[in-house]
Amino acid sequence: MLSVTTDMRPGDPTRFERPAHISESEWAVRVDLAAAYRLIARHGMSDLVQTHISARVPGRPGNFLINRFGMLFSEITASSLLEIDSEGRPVDPEVKRINYAGFVIHGAIHETRPDVFCVMHAHTEAGIAVSALEEGLLPMSQWAMLFYNRLGYHGYEGVALELGERERIVADMGAHWAMLMCNHGLLTAGRSIAHAFYLMYYLDRACRVQLKAQASGGRIVIPDPDTCEKAARQFEDDPVPMGEREWPALLRELDLIDPSYRS
Repeated sequence: MLSVTTDMRPGDPTRFERPAHISESEWAVRVDLAAAYRLIARHGMSDLVQTHISARVPGRPGNFLINRFGMLFSEITASSLLEIDSEGRPVDPEVKRINYAGFVIHGAIHETRPDVFCVMHAHTEAGIAVSALEEGLLPMSQWAMLFYNRLGYHGYEGVALELGERERIVADMGAHWAMLMCNHGLLTAGRSIAHAFYLMYYLDRACRVQLKAQASGGRIVIPDPDTCEKAARQFEDDPVPMGEREWPALLRELDLIDPSYRS
């Protein structure tokens, strides 16, 4: 809910107040999730009203928050997010329709991976292109090393509207935190919203730089497997969890541009 004041500076995020019927813990998740939608749009990874990002509802781990079908990522706010139960039903009885593909994909991961708090799915041009390559993502850049031997691949089955596909999505994802959905796009999961965004940002960049290198026509140099594994472990061994170092700065940037995601 917007708290109307006359003495706040433009871009001041403190002018947005938490609705009384939403707990502090849930509101904090909603704000971060709305920020993730805005950041995906800001970095050119959205697809009109398609694709989705979800996060668990604190205290109700079987339920998750997701975008309203029909809203652009650039207009998502904390209060506009929908809560969906484990059966794909909106908790708000006035909501009649959801993006069912969002439930199929996200519900599958949330139901089977208790270590996952947030799931992101994106149709980026580079992600779709690399997902259609027989060789998939190559360990040819430092960004790609983050995913070395740590990336699932899920074969294309059409628009994800059938519940039967869920078990194959889960099997192909395995214990990984990222996956290429072949001929379709990218999927990342995270212990936090910051973690999932970090992985999505760098997975897309790894895809982009690979396509540029391949388009150059030059010979691509791939480091040896031991070096690739060393780099991957260096990312994992950072004492600061992935995304947590960058997330406060990303929120500050959003607050300067347009803090309405907090409303």
